Amino acid sequence: MSTMWIIIIIALVFGVIVGNIMLLKYTTRFDIPKDFKKRPDSDYDKEDEDKW
Repeated sequence: MSTMWIIIIIALVFGVIVGNIMLLKYTTRFDIPKDFKKRPDSDYDKEDEDKW
């Protein structure tokens, strides 16, 4: 494999990692509204109720 392809692959991987970090930093700016209520059907914490 030529050196140019290796540099391109490394740059793409670096870009994806930096992009994800920037996205995480951007999403921390969102504030939850004071009148926010959790929906009763979105209870993801109950791992004991697996119906396999």
